[in-house]
Amino acid sequence: LLLRWRRRRGLWQKVKEARQRQERSLVRMEMAVQRFREQHPSVNMVSILSLPLPELSKKLRDGSLPPEHVFYAYVSKAIQIATETNCITEYLQESETQLQKVKLAGKLGLLYGVPVSIKDSIDCQGHDSTLGFIKNLNKPAAEDSVVVQVLRRQGAIPFVKTNVPQSLISYDCKNLIFGQTFNPLLYTRSPGGSSGGEGALVGGGGSILGFGTDVGGSLRFPAAFCGICALKPTGNRLRYSMNALFWSLPVVAAVGPMAKDVESLALCMRALLCEDMFSLDSTVPPLPFNEEVYSSTQPLRIGYYETDFFTMPSPTMRRAVREMKQMLEDAGHTLVPFELMNVDYVIFNFCVRGMFADGGASFLRKFKGELEKSSMGLLFWLAKSPNWLKNVLSWIAKPFVSTSMPLIGFVFFFSTVDQVWSLHHEIEEFCHQFIAQWKKLNLDVMLCPMLGPALGIGYPGKLSVAVSYTMLYNTLDFPVGVVPVTTVTDKDEEELKDYQGYFRDWWDRTLAKAFHGSVGLPVAVQCVALPWQEELCLRFMKEVETL
Repeated sequence: LLLRWRRRRGLWQKVKEARQRQERSLVRMEMAVQRFREQHPSVNMVSILSLPLPELSKKLRDGSLPPEHVFYAYVSKAIQIATETNCITEYLQESETQLQKVKLAGKLGLLYGVPVSIKDSIDCQGHDSTLGFIKNLNKPAAEDSVVVQVLRRQGAIPFVKTNVPQSLISYDCKNLIFGQTFNPLLYTRSPGGSSGGEGALVGGGGSILGFGTDVGGSLRFPAAFCGICALKPTGNRLRYSMNALFWSLPVVAAVGPMAKDVESLALCMRALLCEDMFSLDSTVPPLPFNEEVYSSTQPLRIGYYETDFFTMPSPTMRRAVREMKQMLEDAGHTLVPFELMNVDYVIFNFCVRGMFADGGASFLRKFKGELEKSSMGLLFWLAKSPNWLKNVLSWIAKPFVSTSMPLIGFVFFFSTVDQVWSLHHEIEEFCHQFIAQWKKLNLDVMLCPMLGPALGIGYPGKLSVAVSYTMLYNTLDFPVGVVPVTTVTDKDEEELKDYQGYFRDWWDRTLAKAFHGSVGLPVAVQCVALPWQEELCLRFMKEVETL
């Protein structure tokens, strides 16, 4: 007991020190901004913050806007948003030194002088990548991840790291070290996750370009909840280290950008898909940005669906797809219904079982020695329980939560080597069938619902199954972007009273409660393309955004 007490006291001391570092970071940011304002009292920071990224980048490159004016304008705004939402975990103080070096650069990259924010889990040299785990504190990364190296070479200035949920396996944003991050649009709502700190900072205007990761919707949830745009590329189109994560290959993770508009995402992809990216990591295919595809004006043949028949869409989600379909048809595009099959099987057997093919053993190891298991205490208890008890619990819970049996079964029963091989084969077959259906309809892209509006704080932890709309495309490894298209109306709120879900179980009832009281909050749609067609995905996103 004494040893355990000493160990826990040591962990709490590490948490206390991390929070103090976070506070000191914000103080350093404030002091840096104050010094700049004293030296340059006439700089109009509001006008700088109002510029979209393409225009800002142009002014920086042609010299009409000094990089330090832009940098300190965003540091100032970031302090405000961090104070309101608790989204920043660390200030990268070396960014001030990089700012001076950037000004001396001979060749100006596409992102010259642009301050960018980085998700906690993406390595920046000399800084922790905690993933919300206390054990990862005071273990600074030895080098920048590839995507950060390329950003620096393109002239971008990473200036802060942002908050994540513990383990990243959540679409909320809370951990024991840095606490809860709040949605900048409504503080009682979640900013989404796991790139929730990025979503809050970019959504609040404290960063013009942010970078997150996505293994089940971790870029798309924060973008949709905070009313911004994001792109999840094909898994290996961009590159970052996967060493910190603990799931197997069937579910493909990706790193991608978040911004206020689609043109900013396109500019970011132009900058990243360069020789530096291909030479720093030879596993990234040397596919530069295809300008011809992105700038094409040819009418598109677009598949669409309003529901996946697993998670019932909110009235606003359904309306968003219907209204967007009509607008696209009026603009001369062809819309074709697309029928999804067996999404429940895909989510549980491919996604969840694929991530936890070892019965949750790797998952448990990551949490070993941690003070808190976040909102996953039940999962831990189940993972440690004997198989006979899991079977009993599955059958007991089935009348109340119809999805509990496959969830418990697929996550926490060990798979044999033969079963894992079979799982890989099944996923490959599913991908082939999905693409065959796509090509049979002669589709260019797909329009899909995106879960929304933003759920209340704490609800994402209770509603893990609601990732069905996003996780499908991690399994398929398709590029997919999110664009906000509408907001919740009083009529939507009235229609929500009749929301019952497809299973009418505890999860459906909880999701209905989570949607309530959301008038005025944004709702997005997903824009999907086939693998390696990020430019076509962005072109479709731009069309949706424009309409």
